[in-house]
Amino acid sequence: MSFNTQHTASYYAATARDAAPYPSLDADLSADVCVVGGGLTGVNTALELAERGLSVVLLEGRCIGWGASGRNGGQLIRGIGHDVSGFARHVGQDGVRYLKQAGIDSVALVAARIARYSIACDLRWGFCELANTPAQFDAFKDELQDLAALGYRHETRLVASGQLHEIVASDRYAGGLVDMGSGHLHPLDLVQGEARAAHTLGVRIFEQSPVLRIEHGPSVTVHTAHGSVRAGRLVLGCNAHLDDLEPRLSGKVLPAGSYVVATEPLPETLASRLIPQNMALCDQKVGLDYYRLTADRRLLFGGACHYSGRDPKDIAGYMRPKVLKVFPQLADVRIDYQWGGMIGITANRFPQVGRLSQHPNVYYAQGYSGHGLNVTHWTAKLLAESIALGHSHGLDVFSAVPHLTFPGGKALRSPLLALGMLWYRLREVLG
Repeated sequence: MSFNTQHTASYYAATARDAAPYPSLDADLSADVCVVGGGLTGVNTALELAERGLSVVLLEGRCIGWGASGRNGGQLIRGIGHDVSGFARHVGQDGVRYLKQAGIDSVALVAARIARYSIACDLRWGFCELANTPAQFDAFKDELQDLAALGYRHETRLVASGQLHEIVASDRYAGGLVDMGSGHLHPLDLVQGEARAAHTLGVRIFEQSPVLRIEHGPSVTVHTAHGSVRAGRLVLGCNAHLDDLEPRLSGKVLPAGSYVVATEPLPETLASRLIPQNMALCDQKVGLDYYRLTADRRLLFGGACHYSGRDPKDIAGYMRPKVLKVFPQLADVRIDYQWGGMIGITANRFPQVGRLSQHPNVYYAQGYSGHGLNVTHWTAKLLAESIALGHSHGLDVFSAVPHLTFPGGKALRSPLLALGMLWYRLREVLG
């Protein structure tokens, strides 16, 4: 197997605080649990298990935070993903309420972890959802009522289009919903800081150690090129990069390309005009735009999710027109960083969490569909509860939601979803 094992040339990789490497696996080890995947899912599952006293080996094929966990938009936003009310027929109204509350509590879990382990990751509170149409702005009123019914404690408020320049210097939006309980951060610093915390608690972490083969049985043996791990339980946290390691799971997730650019550092006066309150922002389009300021006042702008499996040849050239539609005043600003990566998309835009029915000592979590920064932490908590305690109510709720396997295998999954997304975008334009 041959692939790039270094971080993509992103703003995050260039500014990461903790780049100390871990060794590759070159021995035969045993542990209570083997975790495969060094992103937010795997690292936080390992950390949760170590906090509960279990011995853990974590295997990462490249380096900690190599995938979407270390290269995403850095927006820490409440919610599990898309509206979970439609899953009531599977989980009941109590289950729906649990999922809505989990979308809130998962953000608090991230904040608590940052505080507990003193992780420097540029955490900043403040987020605004942006309505592209008056109808979307009206829907924010229902969202506020829903949050009130859940007892949401953080400041929320509607901002009409006439006052929106207090939040963002753009004329493209019909209004916004401010949420001071969500925010933004440096995701690579977060996952690397959490890995360091797990390591201090005894988790044995190995990078550059791709898993080649899994032997199933009462215990599981995981093989790499130069070593193996024998464990009572196995956790698969590979998301869009699971590939053929477990086809029963990889067929349920579509790896889709997502792209981000970061400008040169902006003058303080310009940065404060663009986003006066330094919030994270995200619109409501199917192919959404999301953006924020970094700690050194760059505009970090993401979006343009691709389902075709083909990356743009020039990410900056592809993304610049999107940036200028929102901020035409940046026409002469240089783009210093451009990068992309794969996120795991599910057919119903809901994360997949549970155990393999054929091998109940194999656990997994994947398919966050762009909402992974907080939800990974929550699913890691549920996996650790189930492994350490033998049961997790939350895991039961998540597992009750059924998931389709994308049809057509690898060859047709991307084209079929691309056609489906094109239909939604046409409806958005025509509606």
